[in-house]
Amino acid sequence: MIQGGSLIIAKFLITYRMSTLAQHVILKKNEDRRLLGGHQWIFSNEIHRIVGEPKSGEIVEILRSDGRSLGIGMFNPTSLIAVRFLSPAIETIDASFFQKKISAAVTLRMKLFPDSDTYRIVNGESDFLPGLIVDRYGDFLSLQTFSAGMESRLTMICDVLESIFHPKGIVERNESPLRSLEGLELRKGLLCGSVEPVTITLHDVKFSVDILGGQKSGFFLDQRNNRASIKPFTKNAAVLDCFCNEGGFGLYAAKFGASVVDSVDISGDAIVKAKQNAALNGLTTLQYHTEDVFTFLDRSVKEEKKWDVVILDPPSFTKSKKTVATAIKGYKEINTNGLRLVASNGIFVSASCSHHVDQDSFLNIVQESSVKANRRIQLLYFSGAAPDHPTLPSMPETHYLKFALCKVE
Repeated sequence: MIQGGSLIIAKFLITYRMSTLAQHVILKKNEDRRLLGGHQWIFSNEIHRIVGEPKSGEIVEILRSDGRSLGIGMFNPTSLIAVRFLSPAIETIDASFFQKKISAAVTLRMKLFPDSDTYRIVNGESDFLPGLIVDRYGDFLSLQTFSAGMESRLTMICDVLESIFHPKGIVERNESPLRSLEGLELRKGLLCGSVEPVTITLHDVKFSVDILGGQKSGFFLDQRNNRASIKPFTKNAAVLDCFCNEGGFGLYAAKFGASVVDSVDISGDAIVKAKQNAALNGLTTLQYHTEDVFTFLDRSVKEEKKWDVVILDPPSFTKSKKTVATAIKGYKEINTNGLRLVASNGIFVSASCSHHVDQDSFLNIVQESSVKANRRIQLLYFSGAAPDHPTLPSMPETHYLKFALCKVE
């Protein structure tokens, strides 16, 4: 008869032998809680032992400390994110797997935007395809891979996308520094077909998109619904659009009847493209300022200028937890000065696209900035990314975009 600890070991071995894959990661005790709660990542410090010699991008089975299977994931021995969860079932990760997953994602987008051919098709972990981003711009697709597992299956993924969409071209925009954390090189280029500038229409506003040269995958699709939310407040209004990029909120303000729109961005190239997009829409009430937004806001406060609507849509001020304090300081500065520039009973719009600054911290920044600016605010609308950028309630990393629209006394 087996006694005590030996009985536990025997039970573990029996369960372990039931595993169907030769390569496994065995988690430490209680380190299965986040995965069971819906998170999609397993960090290297949560792993007790690795069985076999899985290479970067290969499929491993995930076992609890008692040997019970949790499913499968993509392994990377060089990344802090050691395993990206794929499925609770032991299944083959082949073309039919991607066909099933991507088709489900497409069906959802067609329900969300039945009259549009522009949307995010796959939003990584939130569509249960970790490390894969795919955007559609009409007849063209833009793809990003942030995990070694998806990178090694890039050809297979492109084949599936071609079978579903029959696009004129697919490009990769793999320039993100996040790829270096997975041991992947940075690059961009044409994967198949051809590429050319494409005109997209979102809420009746047209944008010319350079899929290979534009921001991220070609354009910021995540703010599409938030941009439309300013419509009730912009007719005959003076509007300030900071960090306007290639037109952003300013084009919508002009389209919705603003009397004048001041658009500010430090990038001369972005301003040139913003002007082109304004011309594309026949909008003439915009004026542009190629200047650092911090400097522009500070000078405008000193000159006691006012706008009926002030919009702040900055890039992420932090890419890691180490720089959160500095980022918060920057957010408070622009929000305080932005609020000082809002006319009485005007509208203030603020956004943050850093997941390291969570919702509570972001709202605290806006509130503390209003106190410092000696302005009282009412939060009228709060949102995140557009619904083609779904989030996972159990995964804070997917809740990156925060958007607040406030009335200012």
